[in-house]
Amino acid sequence: MIIDYGATPPIKTLSLGDGSHLTNYRRVYASSEKAAARGEVDLDEWFAECDSAGIGLTVIKARDVETTFGGRVTNEAVAEAVAAHPGRFIGFAGVDPNKGMTAVRELEHAVTHLGLRGLNLQCFENRLAIDDRRMYPLYAKCIELDIPVNIHVGVNFSLKSSPDFGRPEMLDRVLCDFPELRVCAAPPGWPWVQELLSVAWRHPNLWIGLVAMRPKLLNVDHSGYGPLLQYGRTVLKDRMIAGTAWPMQPMQRVIEEIRALPVEPEIADRWLGGNARAFLRL
Repeated sequence: MIIDYGATPPIKTLSLGDGSHLTNYRRVYASSEKAAARGEVDLDEWFAECDSAGIGLTVIKARDVETTFGGRVTNEAVAEAVAAHPGRFIGFAGVDPNKGMTAVRELEHAVTHLGLRGLNLQCFENRLAIDDRRMYPLYAKCIELDIPVNIHVGVNFSLKSSPDFGRPEMLDRVLCDFPELRVCAAPPGWPWVQELLSVAWRHPNLWIGLVAMRPKLLNVDHSGYGPLLQYGRTVLKDRMIAGTAWPMQPMQRVIEEIRALPVEPEIADRWLGGNARAFLRL
């Protein structure tokens, strides 16, 4: 079974709303979003696309950027979507680290009462570094709750934030302080891909999410993604996790591009589901 590590199905309550701080993303991803028919697919059609692509399970994520940009996809909305479609979704909580202990309590409630299975942190939207001290209580709570955390790593295309919030070297410091923390760095760190790979090689609890990028670029010279192919089929073959980021990309295309890479079918299967299963402890 393919596990899509990150998509936003066409459910109104899972939309961030205004999202004006992400306007530049619509420019950057315009052609791939057109190919994915963004805004033109209803939920039944979306599930049919999942079935056609062989996707059995999709990770959906809440996010809280109220302090910085006034938007939120609530934990309750994600939990409701999971409950309404049994066996199709795994939900991650989203909290705003700028809210201090309120965020910690919201995370605990989301996991212990709403049944969510991880934490999603888009640090550039919170305008916080990955190793900011305000993040640390949440990392500690994730270990206590035995849940993984998804952290945005790499450049962001928002012109209302800084790319510096996605530097992999900050993730290394976090994992030195919290060696028990399970982290997926997604997207996979471009343009600092080699830096992220070095962090993953150092820390066995770090996975890399092939999310929000064209998998074919792993096999394109000078794209900057090439090292992911070399290490992802060797020493890190158990820690690469694929996600479509729909509606930023068509689901079927992502899977076909992974299958077309020069990797053994067994390794492609790991990227498309086996590694996510281990990360999520399914």
